[in-house]
Amino acid sequence: MNQAASSGSAPAVKPLALACAFALSALLGASAMAQSDPSTVVITGARFPSVDQLQPIGATVITQDDIRRAGVNDVNAAIRKIGGVFGRQSLDSSPDFALDLRGFGTNSAQNMVIMVDGVRLNENELANTVLSTIPIDTVERIEIVRGGGSVLYGEGATGGVIQIHTRRAREQGLHGSVFAEAGQFREHDVRASLSAVTGPVGADLSIARQGSNNYRDNSDFDQTTFSLGVQTRFDGGRAGLRVESARQDSRLPGSLTLEQFDDNPRQSLTQKDFGSLDTDRVSAFGEYRIGNVDLAAELSHRERRVRSNYLTDYTSISAYDGRQDQFSPRARWVGAVGGMLDELVVGVDAIRWKRETTSDFSSADASQTSKAVYFRNELRFDPAHDGRIAIGARHETFDKDYADVLAGAAAEDRSQSQNAWEAQASYRVQPLLELYVKAGQSYRVANVDENGYRDSADILEAQTSHDLEFGATLGDARRKLTARAFRHKLNNEIFYDPTLLGGWGANTNLDPTRREGVEIDAEAAIARDWRASAHLQHVVAKFTDGPNAGRELVLVPKNVLTARVSWVPGNGQSADAGVQWVDSQRYGSDFTNACAARIPSYATVDARYAIKLGAWELAAAGLNLADRHYFSNAFGCRSGIYPSDGRQLKLSARYDF
Repeated sequence: MNQAASSGSAPAVKPLALACAFALSALLGASAMAQSDPSTVVITGARFPSVDQLQPIGATVITQDDIRRAGVNDVNAAIRKIGGVFGRQSLDSSPDFALDLRGFGTNSAQNMVIMVDGVRLNENELANTVLSTIPIDTVERIEIVRGGGSVLYGEGATGGVIQIHTRRAREQGLHGSVFAEAGQFREHDVRASLSAVTGPVGADLSIARQGSNNYRDNSDFDQTTFSLGVQTRFDGGRAGLRVESARQDSRLPGSLTLEQFDDNPRQSLTQKDFGSLDTDRVSAFGEYRIGNVDLAAELSHRERRVRSNYLTDYTSISAYDGRQDQFSPRARWVGAVGGMLDELVVGVDAIRWKRETTSDFSSADASQTSKAVYFRNELRFDPAHDGRIAIGARHETFDKDYADVLAGAAAEDRSQSQNAWEAQASYRVQPLLELYVKAGQSYRVANVDENGYRDSADILEAQTSHDLEFGATLGDARRKLTARAFRHKLNNEIFYDPTLLGGWGANTNLDPTRREGVEIDAEAAIARDWRASAHLQHVVAKFTDGPNAGRELVLVPKNVLTARVSWVPGNGQSADAGVQWVDSQRYGSDFTNACAARIPSYATVDARYAIKLGAWELAAAGLNLADRHYFSNAFGCRSGIYPSDGRQLKLSARYDF
């Protein structure tokens, strides 16, 4: 099961009450105020909606139209198939693949930050961020910013930041949709969404039930999700509240050896293993403008309950109960300095995380409190050539507590602090050519699972990365090409080394490592009704010092190429097709590069055709249309393999009102 939890014995009533009171007071206070006329926001900049002249450099944006046209059913799939981000097969039958920005392999989830409406979703443990619990119909856009982002987003943002923004009900009156899909492997997806706006107050509701027997034996997955959002607009600002809940049940098919995979990739040797994940989130936000100053804040509370039952070869039952609270106030000033447009952002992030563990082998109760202060200033110094320069810094402190009486581990209470900085500049040297450079330092600290099983007496050192990136953007909205060359030089990278402790393995701080490579994004209107896009990532991940100097890091494909083409003739028809090719990579245990085999390269093709008939939309879609037998996740040399899905065909119907 995708292990993750944040827990504590304190009741959730207080943060829930604070969040509800925050939003309800804003709603009640708005009843006597006039409705404002907010401008349309396309991209989020320094944790505020961007002004047109200061939109973030090099961001990939996935819109609601992109998601619907591609026919993806969850946020994770949208990031992989449309955004071109590499993902490894999940371990628990869920659609939550392990996303990887810039080649961080097994620890990719710990080296990028995922935000939803300004709230951090990362867990303080070895677990992927669960995105399938976000109802896809609530998503307005997804922004992917590759490269170091610790100044604005804190620890773990070396690979980049993915921001998900949920939609806001804007059209007056009542609107909604009903969606139903069925496919092979008994796949089913039923969704309903509703939005209503009356004067300055809007609300949206989304419910969904998804499930599948999936490709492999003992890999059934079932999930229900619920989301309710309420917001109001008033003179100078807006405020709102969102409540989300999800319930997952998964069978756990386990791994195979290469021989077993070649014999039958659909088999499972763990027929009795299963698990569950329940999550509940409530978040409140407020934004208000006073003159040239924008004020904003999010207050959120998340609870997570994970159950894992391994009963095939032995009996092991585990429960992880956790919670996380976050408060993030910030301010932005936009004005003129010496006749130049200037944006200054300052903010605070305070996060409290707790977990309680109940299992046969561990009672690892843990907590972490982090507090950060940051600033970022951006100046537009040459409007004629869109010249911009930005600097920023962050200081963050961490207080960690850990105790595991059952495992015999002594109680620990440790503190750490880290600093991040960044400097960026861009300049439009020609009307259609913009050049930019970014430099900075990002960091991450070891999570509770990494510190719980380590090779050192003290907690692991913080990982730091010196980040450098050069880029160029050529073209306009009709045809655009962006190329980036990047390098991340890491010290004390936190990683699991299977060669330590006599071959038992342990988490440790590695000798210096480096990721460097090139990324290319291209999009173009290739004909009147046709549009194409492509994303290429080339990354080399190696040790640069120590006994492993020159050796490749594991589970990192050197090349990932994603391409899509869409056809929208404007007569109610649409078609969308995509291909992703992933290069070969080292097996997960091949730390010394001694394994003679590699995970083979593979390519997958998906497509969708839809036609609108009045308020109805009917569609047919297919995944892995060539029915390739392949795998993207393997933790041993020719073993520990989690096979990927075979071909799947689906039919769907949608009604909008």
